[in-house]
Amino acid sequence: MMLLQVQDLTSSFRTREGKTLRALNAVSFNLAKGEVLGIVGESGCGKSTLAKSVLRLIGVERGSVRFHGQDVMRMSKAELQRARQRMQIVFQDPFGSLNPRHTIGKIIREPLQVHGVGSAHEQQLRVVELLERVGLSGDVQTRHAHEFSGGQRQRIAIARALALQPELLVADEAVSALDVSVQSQIINLITELQAELGLSLLFISHDLSVIRHVSDRIAVMYLGRIVEIGEARAVMNQPQHPYTRALISAIPSLSTKHAQRIVLQGELPDPTDPPAGCSFQTRCPQVHEQCLRQRPELKAVVAITDNRNLQATHLSACHLNETTP
Repeated sequence: MMLLQVQDLTSSFRTREGKTLRALNAVSFNLAKGEVLGIVGESGCGKSTLAKSVLRLIGVERGSVRFHGQDVMRMSKAELQRARQRMQIVFQDPFGSLNPRHTIGKIIREPLQVHGVGSAHEQQLRVVELLERVGLSGDVQTRHAHEFSGGQRQRIAIARALALQPELLVADEAVSALDVSVQSQIINLITELQAELGLSLLFISHDLSVIRHVSDRIAVMYLGRIVEIGEARAVMNQPQHPYTRALISAIPSLSTKHAQRIVLQGELPDPTDPPAGCSFQTRCPQVHEQCLRQRPELKAVVAITDNRNLQATHLSACHLNETTP
């Protein structure tokens, strides 16, 4: 059953020069209950805008976000507040997302107080339970955010996000600000919690090596659009879009069989004035005439591994795939 259905989500901003920057351009995808969808792409491709738009933390130009069949964009203030009990986010900066004036206990208890969940004693017990669940002692609740390391602060942010027992968790670059050794700890924690609690997870990152370890499916974004989406194994083993191939080739590997690095040439297009055809045309090593004049749409492709069809929902937005048998 689909928990989240995003359809044609489009979002634009005005720059200081008065130009229109389209951060999201007709983005569509579904998220099933208990599924992990990894969203990957370079900085500036629209990943964080997508995360905030899905939760209606920012407005959108058009499109719909259906959570349990209800359009989040059309909810009243009261309906949205109830829905947010079941939708939570972990932000990129574990320090900036925690109030430095409040104790850790108050930070984690705040969602429970806002939504009127439990008595004061029950809330206190819940805070201790959450801290211990993310690998911290309940005794730390009297301390402040600046007294913790980056990894510990992100554990606190995860505890706060889980306070209301959400069904959907959005992790927006939740490990990118952490050291590599700490990243693995937080990734393992999120993976364990997702499996244990049956969470549906949108895991957003610019690092495909992280995305591939946590995701059931992967969506690749470029300049405000999804250019490829499919099961993680299919996307990683048989990428169909040239941009996805370049991202995969950049993953460090000790294997001698690792594919040769694809170095993209050319410049990233101006997002306020994108090209008329394919937005990847200025950097694509396989660009041809049709790419310059016609924008490719997401279409189903056939990816074969071990002589069997991996899936029927592997989609790619590339004219080269249109001739794939």
